Amino acid sequence: MKYKLNGEKMCEVKVITGTSAAAEAAKLADVDVIAAYPITPQTTCVEKLAEFVANGELDAEYIKVESEHSAMSACIGAAATGARTFTATASQGLALMHEMLFIASGMRLPIVMMVANRALSAPINIWNDHQDSIAERDTGWIQIYAEDNQETLDSIIQAYKIAENENVLLPVMVCLDGFILTHTVEPVIIPKAERVRDFLGVYEPKHAYLDPDRPITQGPVGVPDCYMETRKQLEDAIERSKRVIKDVNAEFAELFNRKYGNGLVEAYNLDNADTVLVAMGTVCGTIKYVIDQLKKEGKNVGLLRIRTFRPFPKEDIKDLLKGVDNIAVLDKNVSFGFNKGALGIEMSSILKNKKVCNYIVGLGGRDIKIEDIKKIISHVEKAEDDETVWIGLKE
Repeated sequence: MKYKLNGEKMCEVKVITGTSAAAEAAKLADVDVIAAYPITPQTTCVEKLAEFVANGELDAEYIKVESEHSAMSACIGAAATGARTFTATASQGLALMHEMLFIASGMRLPIVMMVANRALSAPINIWNDHQDSIAERDTGWIQIYAEDNQETLDSIIQAYKIAENENVLLPVMVCLDGFILTHTVEPVIIPKAERVRDFLGVYEPKHAYLDPDRPITQGPVGVPDCYMETRKQLEDAIERSKRVIKDVNAEFAELFNRKYGNGLVEAYNLDNADTVLVAMGTVCGTIKYVIDQLKKEGKNVGLLRIRTFRPFPKEDIKDLLKGVDNIAVLDKNVSFGFNKGALGIEMSSILKNKKVCNYIVGLGGRDIKIEDIKKIISHVEKAEDDETVWIGLKE
């Protein structure tokens, strides 16, 4: 279906899965190198990209590797030559990349990767939770969590603009819930390639390229006399990315008429809300539905959707929740030995004088039902202190 804006044909609408939306975004970004290794539920993304390359829709080098470790290694090598790169993975595959994720960020390479969030084994589970990407939160990668397929496409396009910014120069993973988005079709607006090219501009590597006339050293030994400074530089860069993410989100909204909160967080019905749920990913759609139903009944509940878990938007969170009494944090992961999810831990650390209850939900693809959201709202309003509650456990 063609889509027009102000009488001009700007884009088309396709009813596609989240993995196809990610592949469309990589094509629109005109990537140079794709590293591909299959793993459920992301495989259909690299399959779609293989189709684009094979039929001539995308002029890119498609590298079929023997593992996810090799996929990230190939992206690192390609990015070090100045190529715009893309890959995708999930779960155990992301875990296998762990070593190379640090190298990608440490070398300040603007790689973009789609992560189809999936539970980690054992026991073997192919369904959704956030344990895989949360386990990589300290690797120096920016992390964006999409709520729907449109946001998946838009976020990958934005990710290149963020990653390649000279004040950032860091890799970005765009996370989408496995099966819930990867294998579910939704209408997605596909912008015209020329407009995306105008938005992204020509990629001009700032330091990552191989040129015999200007030799440089990449990935050298970091002796104790300099290593700590490199870590501080990386921390400063990811902190600077907050402003860049906001600016990119605003510029994207101006050109494509879509934005995602301020880029870091999205506030939904927060005005005068005494109770606010905080969450990431597709569960936010269910929460919004419940909020709308409760509003009709005269009950005012809000949602604060965390779009970027890294960098963690602590200043925005503090500002938006300063007048809120009851805060319920939903986590699709758990920090074992602490009995909280990672988001719950970080929310509690920055909201020290507030009641912050943590709810562990949806692990291994367990359904998160409307009744569960209502139960969480009721519980946090009655709770006297911070608590952790596992929602949906069988008795």
